[in-house]
Amino acid sequence: MDTVILYSTGCPRCRVLKKKLDAKGIVYTLEENEDPSFMIEKGFTETPILEVDGKAMGFMEANEWTNQF
Repeated sequence: MDTVILYSTGCPRCRVLKKKLDAKGIVYTLEENEDPSFMIEKGFTETPILEVDGKAMGFMEANEWTNQF
């Protein structure tokens, strides 16, 4: 299985993606941080970010990825 990390600030879209991952039974690591500087240091300009095997995806792309399951 892929290495999956969800970077979240707890925003509404973050909660939607987290629920979808849980419903699909996708195992992931949750990196939740409300500090915007943490996300900026990672190079992220929006949340949530779903990282799958090193590939970072924004909300829309992450939703498409989870739909495969």
